[in-house]
Amino acid sequence: MAAELHPCSGKLIGLSNSNRTAQRNQPVQEFNNGLVLSREPLKDRDVFTVRIDKKVNSWSGSIEIGVTSLDPAGLDFPSSATGLKGGSWIVSGCSVLRDGRSVLEEYGRDLDQLSEGDRVGIQRSAHGELHLWVNGQDCGAAASGLPTGLWAVVDLYGKCTQVTVMSCEPPSLAERDTERETVEEQEDEEEEVVVCGVREGEFGGLTSAVNLAAATNGTLEEVPELPPTHNRPDKFPNNLEPETGLTEHQLFDVLNNAIVSLYRSEDNGGGDLGGGGTGTDSGTGSRGDRGSSSGGGSINGNSSDSGGGTGNTGSVSNSPAGGGGARLGAVTGGMLTNDALLFHEKCGTLIKLSNNNKTAERRRPLDEFNNGVVMTNRPLRHNEMFEIRIDKLVDKWSGSIEIGVTTHNPNNLDYPATMTNLRSGTIMMSGCGILTNGKGTRREYCEFSLDELQEGDHIGLMHKASGALHFYINGIDQGVAAAQTPAVVYGVVDLYGMAVKVTIVHNHNHSDRLRRNNAIMRALSPDVGRPRPALSLTPDTDAPDRLLFHSNCGQKAAIISEGRTALRPHATDDFNHGVVLSGRPLRSNEVFQVRIDKMVDKWAGSIEIGVTTHNPAYLQLPSTMTNLRSGTWMMTGNGVMHNGTTILDEYGHNLDRLKAGDTVGVVRKEDGSLHFFVNGVAQGPAAWNVPPSVYAVVDLYGQAAQATIMDDVVDLPPLPEDSSEGPTVMSPSSPCSVAGGNSANDLRFHQLHGTNAVITNGGRTALRQNCRSEFNDAIVISNRCLRDGELFEIVIQKMVDRWSGSIEAGKIMAGVTAIRPEELEFPNTMTDIDYDTWMLSGTAIMQDGNTMRNNYGCDLDTLTTGSRIGMMRSATGDLHYYINGVDQGVACTGLPPGKEVYAVIDLYGQCVQVSITSSSGPQDNSLCTSNITEKSFSIHSPVAGVAHRLHSKHGKNVVLLGEGCQAVRVGGYAHGIVFSAKELKTDELFEVKIDEVDDQWSGSLHMGLTTLAPPELPSCPMSGLSPSLTQLRCKVTWLLAGSEVRRNGLLQRQNYGASLDRLTVGNRVGVKRCSDDTMHVLIDGEDMGPAATAVAKNVYAVLDLYGRVTAVSIVSSSVLEDAGSVKAPSLSSDSCSEGEEDRTPVEGGEPALVHNTVMAFLENHGKNIQLSHQNLTAARVSSYNQGLLVTAQPLPRQQLFQFQIDRLNASWTSSLSLGVIGHSPDRLNFPSTACCLKRSVWLLQRDSVFHNSLKICENYGPNLDTCPEGTVLGLLVDGNSCLHLYVNGMDQGVAAQDIPTPCYPLIDLYGQCEQVTIVTNTVSTVGGESGEARCQGDMEKADMVDGIKESVCWTPHPEVNPNKTCEYQALCSRFKDLLTLPDGYFNEDAKYNLCYCESCHKLRGDESYYKRGEPPRDYALPFGWCRFALRIKPHCEVSNSFKKWHIAYHGTSVGALRRTLDHAQLLSGTSSIFSVSPVKTEGPNGYSEPEENSSNSLPGRDRERDREVPRVQLSPTMRYSGLEMFAPKVQFRDPRSHCCHQAQVGFQVCVRPGSYKVGPQTLGASEPLDPRFSNTEIEWITKDQGGTLLYGLLIRVE
Repeated sequence: MAAELHPCSGKLIGLSNSNRTAQRNQPVQEFNNGLVLSREPLKDRDVFTVRIDKKVNSWSGSIEIGVTSLDPAGLDFPSSATGLKGGSWIVSGCSVLRDGRSVLEEYGRDLDQLSEGDRVGIQRSAHGELHLWVNGQDCGAAASGLPTGLWAVVDLYGKCTQVTVMSCEPPSLAERDTERETVEEQEDEEEEVVVCGVREGEFGGLTSAVNLAAATNGTLEEVPELPPTHNRPDKFPNNLEPETGLTEHQLFDVLNNAIVSLYRSEDNGGGDLGGGGTGTDSGTGSRGDRGSSSGGGSINGNSSDSGGGTGNTGSVSNSPAGGGGARLGAVTGGMLTNDALLFHEKCGTLIKLSNNNKTAERRRPLDEFNNGVVMTNRPLRHNEMFEIRIDKLVDKWSGSIEIGVTTHNPNNLDYPATMTNLRSGTIMMSGCGILTNGKGTRREYCEFSLDELQEGDHIGLMHKASGALHFYINGIDQGVAAAQTPAVVYGVVDLYGMAVKVTIVHNHNHSDRLRRNNAIMRALSPDVGRPRPALSLTPDTDAPDRLLFHSNCGQKAAIISEGRTALRPHATDDFNHGVVLSGRPLRSNEVFQVRIDKMVDKWAGSIEIGVTTHNPAYLQLPSTMTNLRSGTWMMTGNGVMHNGTTILDEYGHNLDRLKAGDTVGVVRKEDGSLHFFVNGVAQGPAAWNVPPSVYAVVDLYGQAAQATIMDDVVDLPPLPEDSSEGPTVMSPSSPCSVAGGNSANDLRFHQLHGTNAVITNGGRTALRQNCRSEFNDAIVISNRCLRDGELFEIVIQKMVDRWSGSIEAGKIMAGVTAIRPEELEFPNTMTDIDYDTWMLSGTAIMQDGNTMRNNYGCDLDTLTTGSRIGMMRSATGDLHYYINGVDQGVACTGLPPGKEVYAVIDLYGQCVQVSITSSSGPQDNSLCTSNITEKSFSIHSPVAGVAHRLHSKHGKNVVLLGEGCQAVRVGGYAHGIVFSAKELKTDELFEVKIDEVDDQWSGSLHMGLTTLAPPELPSCPMSGLSPSLTQLRCKVTWLLAGSEVRRNGLLQRQNYGASLDRLTVGNRVGVKRCSDDTMHVLIDGEDMGPAATAVAKNVYAVLDLYGRVTAVSIVSSSVLEDAGSVKAPSLSSDSCSEGEEDRTPVEGGEPALVHNTVMAFLENHGKNIQLSHQNLTAARVSSYNQGLLVTAQPLPRQQLFQFQIDRLNASWTSSLSLGVIGHSPDRLNFPSTACCLKRSVWLLQRDSVFHNSLKICENYGPNLDTCPEGTVLGLLVDGNSCLHLYVNGMDQGVAAQDIPTPCYPLIDLYGQCEQVTIVTNTVSTVGGESGEARCQGDMEKADMVDGIKESVCWTPHPEVNPNKTCEYQALCSRFKDLLTLPDGYFNEDAKYNLCYCESCHKLRGDESYYKRGEPPRDYALPFGWCRFALRIKPHCEVSNSFKKWHIAYHGTSVGALRRTLDHAQLLSGTSSIFSVSPVKTEGPNGYSEPEENSSNSLPGRDRERDREVPRVQLSPTMRYSGLEMFAPKVQFRDPRSHCCHQAQVGFQVCVRPGSYKVGPQTLGASEPLDPRFSNTEIEWITKDQGGTLLYGLLIRVE
């Protein structure tokens, strides 16, 4: 037949070269629709061979090849070959699929690994077998029983973009001879193995094992499929005596056939082994499962029905034998040899092994979280995969599984409690970081965290022959974790925390398994181009096509409001697993738009939106949609990604900068183009050729916590009251409304406004953009004039502390103006309007910019988030202001009656965002007190006053809505406890109405009173609360459950009144504490009488949304006198993000500088301690232990106790530890070390926290063992009884909770630490005026671009620089002195010099990466280097324009330093990419350097040509610029220690945006050099000599 392709092909295919060459168009944008078929059906024995011409690296997967009985002339081409049905056999990767279903898992060569120029062929033999040929080599039979009349199929899939047909003819004689020789060599090797087995008397055992496996049918696990290289006998002998006449080759074949038949039978669902007929297709499994077809001989003669069952994948570790055959040992695996990778018999004390030592389980998982270490039974081979599957997790502990390698032999190892305690020969992956010998070496190794994996997920590792260690998550290679590891290592798994049970799996085909599952899913799902049935969340027949969210959503997401709203209920605990999809596909030109309802400031990143071809009913939702590698287009940040790969970098408005109330949308147009919208503004085309029938996707990622579909704006529920701040901090709208007047309220903000103002949410919300770099130019005005007696009220939704303490520290100005918006030239501030304007600023009433009156009844500068401001002109021309609904009296008179006046607001200084409340509208000079809530939960307060609120601390399944007026249980039947926001006064009724019930549960609402104060609960809502109210024991609780009254769960009274179990929607339940100390319960307003007596005075109302009751709303109010005091809870410092909030603590969140107790050390102390200086200084005078200290006075709440490390002794290891002790130390018998204290002790040691000698937290703060002399450490117990550690004035966060009163500070002068002194003159108010410490995270006005945090690396505060005595910095400084560079080049102020050694940067709390410049661009901090600040040019200091430049690094040689500094800019000749020379001689100053004009250029480069191109190499990371190729090492002798060291030098430079080009690395490195920067974008080249500014000299010493 002709070696040509058929003219009918996939829609992206272009044919050329007389139809011999096929090319997939748009190879970077599209990965499929690349099918081509042969022009004619194949003849028997003809090999249809193609050559791979081109490949791209944008995708996973590659060429797929096979045969089909479908005639291409009438074929409706699917998107990929795996979608072919009706008699099609396709080889994909190293799997074989028939009609889209897997029939053979491990076969031949891996097609994905082939390169350009490789040849691939497909053949139907004369016996009806399918053979794959790779580079002229036959891979054996892939399938049998093929019909005649088959066309060859080639799929240009994924990486493969072009192929050319080479031939279509039978294989040559030479190739057949080569094939025969290869088979014979394999058979020789296999024979050798079998003969060895016979000599050792194991052949009979082998037969027994096979027969036993056949009899038990299914107990044999993970036997690999063998690619058949020759025919196998179909009979198995009754015995193995010599007279059977079988040769050793035949015995080997029979044995293999039996094993494979057993394996296939197991895969096909069990039963007796199949008969000789053709097996039926099996069902398709998900990840970890597979189906196959079974045939061949029967061992016991009985036929089986292979059905549709699935079996577990996996095969023992197999190594190639000869040319690709499999050794017998690999075949039989653990059944016949001890070579299989199993767990070692010796393991952690709580480990139980099972399943032939392939499964490990930690005993007592709810009582113990460690002692779960297991290791492999033998060392890992090179390139051998060690992979485990997580079988069981418990939701009790923090932390989870850890995996890695160790050089320790398990036979000789004394197993530690956790592997991170092992300080030698161990590399572990923990969370998303890498720990080497227990210390963190890579903070963010990969985007997956082991703590987030679920049951069924796979984790693997591979020790490569090069020495590199790789980890794999669900088959995805996470890259190099460690470049060099020892040759002999064992695999190790630590079943820590949540991880309870794992099993070793032996299927190592990771990437193919993932891609194969996607292919199978594509084959089972409807074709991409075919319309799919609409899926609806609700059976609403009136609106069957309404866009709603599908019920299948991410693990951490929930769908409420009848499918219109999606949220992450625990948004402060998890930042991902929030993927939601539309319930039906989008129509062409149909806009899918959502409004962001709620944001949290804890995480980076925000909402992502896009489309996918995957049906949500069948999709296994990933943690983030950008992890999905097929059929998905997403807008993330300001870029667009297709199948996880960025296709547009700078696309539109950055989604990470959106706020609550903003909207995002997506539409697929009829021409297949994809467009995104932000706040209704089209961002332009983002992608093309998007197939029809795609589903909309929203990923509630990072800060985005809740979103609502905007398909009907009129019916859209209001923003939840927690729309812009932390998890419990709501952005309230007004709690007041006018009955019946809300729907008619048309007051909005006008479309004309100040330059920095943005109007969103349909004109109801105004915000100031660039709120940290701009404080004014944000005036907004009402869209129409106010009527007489009409209130215009706004609520403050967001504020920043950026402008506190400055001249711009005002918060908001409000007033009215007679100037029409069209005529107003919006000035910088309202005070600049000099006519027809009346306003309130602070306490001053101003007219036309002049102060008329001071000390008005309210002060706008004291308002906080949640405060409401209203203004109204009366019919008599008086201007009134209202604060939180309370009239503040007449502000001014004489406003012209009858003249139009507009409300005007100035978002000035700290005020960032406001929204018009629903109470705005006609008023009768009074405000109503009913409450605006969600549409589904309307509330009407029956009494005058301010509605009760629920406290922000609640059960983990509860979501608060409506400013704390509603509670909804979003999952399960328990964990629904909520509290009143305040203590109840005597005879004060707290009443709720039942809004929703779910009849699938039994039980009902519980209600009562408790002495447990919610503020005392931990900040995390998932801990500290019992699942139900009847189990609450920590304080005294009285409650009514059903008709039973209980006290702390104990029954006190039966048959009390009506049963709460009978309540339904609309019923009301209330509770109160009466003046006679009795608790009364009211049902629908009827008092049931006293339920309990002797009730304490200070009690909170408490209720439990248990069982049937899933939602309640408050219908009671407090007395009117509380109106001014009820506000939304303030944002805690825990929820502030470094990127959006200053480090200035929230009021009340930090200690106060009042009545500080003078602290001194107690005379009772360790025996090696000597006190001096009035017991303020303590020194250890001998040995390394017996150095325990406590203070004589207890530590008051909110007071910071600090001490300084005075002296260290390097002769010892380890260092001090500190903490608190909860009992009086006067008579304490001090042990040798603090870790021996067992009662009421909280101890911080290294980077861990211990309670009563048990570790409760790891990776907390800096490692105390690395603190240098001069470091100031502090302890503080806050008002919530939480212990904090301070390092040089910086709070390291909560270390422990529930610290008792009183408690005493404890210090252990251990190891290196020999002397400390209590700091008496340190301000104990962290964040106070004199105690504020600025560091790299603090920001100035010019350091912000659109609210993005910048690195102010040039302004470190000296108090935050902990390296006053850093030995590494001193060593680098001595090397700098040896360079004899003029002092005039360097900044005179040494405080600008920064050390980035591990100790210093951890003590400062540096992040690894920051952004800088306009537009902002990432750069890495130069960890491991020391920076010496250079003197900046005077004109640059004046203009500060260079602060808008980007940060980069340049490696250079020592010899080029002076020349570079002389020219004050980088020169092309200084780049070591043009001159690299090793150092061999020592110079006169004690160091050796390369020659000044060394000319060892790169290979193949012309020196003269290089000089002609004045370009300079830069990089945003020193991991690249600091390589020895760019920064050659020099040797020098330290004049102080007289030791020899090696040093490197480089520059930190500012680069003008636009003056450089981003390109790939030029070293030929295959591994990523920096996890943040791709190797294709890690090198910057500039030719602009004025485009760089030297900022700092960098030195690294080894």
